[in-house]
Amino acid sequence: MVNYQWTDGNNNDFQMFYQKTEEYYSKIVGGLDKRKAFVPYNASSAIDQVIVAYDGEKAVACAGIKRYSEVDAEIKRVWVEPEYRGQHFAQDMMKYLEDKAHKEGYRRLILQTREIMTDAVGLYEKMGYSRIDNYPPYDTLSGAVCYAREL
Repeated sequence: MVNYQWTDGNNNDFQMFYQKTEEYYSKIVGGLDKRKAFVPYNASSAIDQVIVAYDGEKAVACAGIKRYSEVDAEIKRVWVEPEYRGQHFAQDMMKYLEDKAHKEGYRRLILQTREIMTDAVGLYEKMGYSRIDNYPPYDTLSGAVCYAREL
């Protein structure tokens, strides 16, 4: 049975996923040296609201939000373990993030990804996120694309 639990960026299961995402992002761009400029903006401890999906006791997916401004929350680290992909975990977690952000008074969710991450881009567009001009700090980083959705 799948259940979702709220935590923060210091949670051990989230830290495991954070490390996996770091390795994955480095792999798809050809090494850490090609994404060093992104790293300072993605510290796990700065992600104050995290949702982790569990299949029984096993952590299988995560996603987080952090405050970007008074009106914007930023989505961070949407990840689903490969064997659990295609089962709507990412979509479900995105809905939880949207509900939480709305309840906390945010008016918009924003996120940064890369065009090469076609599954992520497809998910965001399917869920009503629109491409926007890159926001700081991604406005100066090559390879970044940004999306937003009004709540």
